[in-house]
This record gives sequence, structure tokens and C-alpha cells, in this order.
Amino acid sequence: MGDEQRLSPDEQIAFAREGFESTADFTVAVEEEFALLDPETLELTNRFEELQAASVGTELEAHLVGELIASEVEVKTGRCEHFGEAAERMVERREQLHALAAKLGLGLASIGTHPWSRWQDQRIIDTPHYRENDELLRYVVWRNNSFGMHVHVAIRGADRAVRVANGFRPFLPELLALSASSPFVEGVNTGLHSARTQIFTRMFPRCGVPDAYADWAEFERYVRFLYDTGSIDEHTQMWWSVRPHLAFPTIEVRICDAQPDLGEAQSLAALMHALGARFARALDEGEPLPNLPHRLIEENMWRAIRYGLTDGLIDFERGEVVPARARIEALIEWVLPIAEEIGAAPYLSVPGANSAERQYARLEELGSHRDVFAELVRRPRERVGG
Repeated sequence: MGDEQRLSPDEQIAFAREGFESTADFTVAVEEEFALLDPETLELTNRFEELQAASVGTELEAHLVGELIASEVEVKTGRCEHFGEAAERMVERREQLHALAAKLGLGLASIGTHPWSRWQDQRIIDTPHYRENDELLRYVVWRNNSFGMHVHVAIRGADRAVRVANGFRPFLPELLALSASSPFVEGVNTGLHSARTQIFTRMFPRCGVPDAYADWAEFERYVRFLYDTGSIDEHTQMWWSVRPHLAFPTIEVRICDAQPDLGEAQSLAALMHALGARFARALDEGEPLPNLPHRLIEENMWRAIRYGLTDGLIDFERGEVVPARARIEALIEWVLPIAEEIGAAPYLSVPGANSAERQYARLEELGSHRDVFAELVRRPRERVGG
């Protein structure tokens, strides 16, 4: 809820449960984070407040928000009834943001990390929410100059929502492998496909793969424990890679790197939307869902961080490593019937290579990660529809 007036913990939890019990199933919203760049040097530039002021009175104003540092901006689709609507809003938001940034002489990048700008040179935006996080986390929050993509899927029923969040846990590595776009950071070729994930999920508290909860009551007991012990004083301080959201009756999936390619961003969002709906349908029909321990999911998380789509993920039912791409293709086949229902099916695909893989290939050809980034930022933008 950020800088708006806060509810007490009891009010927030009651509000969240009531929201889940009364919401309609499977509406969707997408949030994309962008780096703000000096158009000449392509360095991060601390100009969010200027961009926000310029949005006042435009169609983008209600859908543009700050996100930690002043060299970052987030745009939101807003609540959409079906995925085709969300995909079209993603096109519009990117076009609106690029047009506004161009008027101010700003460049934009949608990628998991900036390849060389120093975290020491970025300013935390001056809002109560982020000032508090600055005081709470210090170096941890200063260091987090990263950019992601989040998808919210509405799920009716509080117990059902918690179980849908559980359903996502074993498949977070597949989503990360597909989305990985951050091989370079701080001037270093990291050898990873998602340096963003290593920075963010390994540094923030209450981050990465969450525990599984039996029902809303068990989840609520943990949230109350965090409030009662002073571990959190605001519900978004649970930074997990998937979480029941306490301000909106949605499951928020937060694992993915930001996407340079609009079509691939749409495809990723479609898969997350379809997975949420498919997990709910499985629960309704008594179909069992995998429930892996944290330690096993983490094995695949590391594989996704390190290798993206270029190596294998562990199939725990078979007890063997299979190609990551094959795992994702199987997921798409599994969700396809409900993806047709919610309008996501036309967008589902597996690219020949994820963004990180393509960046490594271009590095071999161009010889410099700066040139690779410049090519990503300055290539012509194409409108991608459904």
C-alpha cells in the first residue's frame, strides 16, 4: 500500500481475507520496471520525479509509479478481465512511457540489471515507504539496483489463494530460466543468466522461495508473528518470489527479470496468468499438485540463475535432469486448455534463446557488454500485438 494511509495489522489481514473471499477469479495485472538512462552515456540517471511530474494529466499518470531508486520507473496495466486485454495494455503502457521519456530526453531499458552503473550513484526516492525501507535495510536496499516484472492473478477464496501460491513454488525456476535477462552488472560479466535474482533474493530478508502453507489460517499466523515480533511493520516487507498480496486479492508472481522484448514479456505474463488459473482448476477438481521441500526447489533455482535455458532442470518425479526448455514446453501443454479460456493461449511460446543467452552471444560478436547494452537500448521498437 506504499505511502497511502496504513491499516493496522488486524485491519490489513481482515481486509485481505475479505478481498480474497469476494473477488472474481482470474483477472490479471502486469507490472514492468524500467531503468531511466542518460541517452548519450546510457548511464542510470536519477530523474524519476521529473518523469512523474511530466505524466500528470496524461493517460499514463495513474499507471506510473516509483520503485525504490530515482533511476527507475514502474508502469502497470491495471486490472484486466482477460489476458488479451492485459497484453494490449502492456503495448500501450510501453508506448506511453517511451513517448513521455522521449519528451524529457530520457532513455529507457527493460533488463534485469544495468551492466555497469554503480549502485553508489543511485538515489532512493523520497517517499515515506522507501525512506523507511532505506532505514530498515541500509546496504541491502542500496545494493538492489535491479529491474523485474510482476504478474498479479486474482484468486477467489482465501484458502484457495494460499494453495495456488503453493502451486507456483516448484515452477519458479522454470519462470526464471525463461525470463533471465541480467548477465552483466557493475562492469562484470557474471557468468550468470540472472544476476538480478542472485542480488535480490540472496540479500533481502523474507525473499526467494517461500514456505508452503496449508491454508489461510496458517499463513495468517505467520504474518501475525512477523508483525508481533516487529520483524515487519508493513505487509510488502514480505518480498517472496510469489506471495498472496494483502492489498489486492491476487497471487503476485515476482520471480522474473525485466524483459527487453515486448513479445517475450507478453508471453511470460501469459504463462504466469495461465499457471495461476490452472493451479486453481486443479485444486477445484482434486488434482494433486507438486509440493516440494524448499531445498529441492533451490537446486533448480540455482540452475536457472546460472544457466537459464541453456542447461537442464531437475525433474523430481523422474529423478533426472531434463532440458529446461522441455520443462517449459510441458508446462505450456499442461496449462493450454485453461489458457484458451482466459485469452492467454495465443501468447504462449518458448523462445529459441532467452535475453541473457542472446546477450552472451552478442558479447562474443561485439566484444563489449557496453556495446551489447547499447544495441538493446537503441534498437528500433516494434509494436507487438497478440
